[in-house]
Amino acid sequence: MDLLTIQAILVIVAAMGFNYTNGFHDAANAIATSVSTRALSPRAALGLAAIGNFVGAHLGVKVAETVGSGIVSLPQTSSALAVVFGGVMGAIVWNLITWWFGLPSSSSHALIGGLVGATLVGGYEVLWDGILSSVVIPMVLSPVVGVILGFIVMTAIMWIFRNGNPRRLGKGFRFAQTVSAAAMAVGHGMQDAAKTMGIVVLGLYLGGLQDSPKHIPEWVFIVSALVLAAGTFAGGWRIIKTLGRRVIDLGPPEGFAAETVASSVLYGSAALGAPISTTHTITSAIMGVGATKGFAAVRWGVAGNIVGAWVLTFPAAGGVAALIYLIANPLFA
Repeated sequence: MDLLTIQAILVIVAAMGFNYTNGFHDAANAIATSVSTRALSPRAALGLAAIGNFVGAHLGVKVAETVGSGIVSLPQTSSALAVVFGGVMGAIVWNLITWWFGLPSSSSHALIGGLVGATLVGGYEVLWDGILSSVVIPMVLSPVVGVILGFIVMTAIMWIFRNGNPRRLGKGFRFAQTVSAAAMAVGHGMQDAAKTMGIVVLGLYLGGLQDSPKHIPEWVFIVSALVLAAGTFAGGWRIIKTLGRRVIDLGPPEGFAAETVASSVLYGSAALGAPISTTHTITSAIMGVGATKGFAAVRWGVAGNIVGAWVLTFPAAGGVAALIYLIANPLFA
C-alpha cells in the first residue's frame, strides 16, 4: 500500500468522523419537534431518524456530486488530500463547539466553509460560480422559504381546523408527526449523508483509488448512511432542547407544520443538487410557524443567537480548517 493510498484512507476516516458528529449534532433537525410535542419518545424518535437517514442517503446523489466536484478543483496530490483533511477537521471542530453551546448551526456550511478555507490557504482553485449557485443562493433562499411556508401552512391548519376538538386534534397531529418526522429524517439523509459521500469520493479520486470524481461506489452509500445513522441515534440533546423548546412552545399541529415544510424544502433542493442546511431549514420553518401566534411568541433572542452562529460558521470553520491544513500538509508531503 503506497503513501497516497494511506493518506486517502486517512481522509475517508476523517470524513466518517465528521459524519458521526453530523449525526448527533443534527439529530435535532429531524426529531426535536416530535420529542418536544411528545408525539414520539426520545429513543423512538432517534431510531426513526436513524432509519430515515439511512434511506435518504441513497437518494442524495446529486448533492454528493456537487460537494465532491462542484466546490473546489484539486489535483491528485498529497497536498490536495491535506486540503480535504483540513477542511473536514475544521468542520468537526466547529460542530463540537456549537454542539457544546447547544447552537443548531449548519454542519453542511461548516464542511463547505472548511473545504474552502483549506483550499484557499493551499493555493488551489475555489469554484466560486459553483459556490454562488449551489451554496450561497440556496443558503439565503431556504430560510426565507422556510419562514414563509411555515407561516402559510400553519395559518392554513389553524383555519381548516378552527372548529375542531382540541383534544382530538392533538391526538391526530401527534400521529401525523410520526409521518412528518420520518419525511424530515429522509430529507436529512438526502442532504447530510450525501455531503459526506461527496467528500469520500473526492478522497478516493485524489488518492488515485478511482478515476472519476463523481462515481459513488455502493459501499460508500452503505458506510456513510450507517455512520450517520449511528451518530443520529447517539442523539444531540443540547440542540434538541434549543429547537424543541427555546425558540417557540411547540404543540403537535405546530410540529407537524414545521416538519412538513422543512422536509418539502429539503426534497426540492436535493432534486436540484443544492446542498442546503437542514438546520437552517427546520429552524426557519419553526420560526414561521411560531409567527402565526404573534411576534412575541417567537423568542427572538434565542433566534438571534442561532443566526449569529450561522454567520460565523463559514469563516470560523474555514479558519480552523486552514490552520489544520498548515499543520497537516508537511505530514502529507
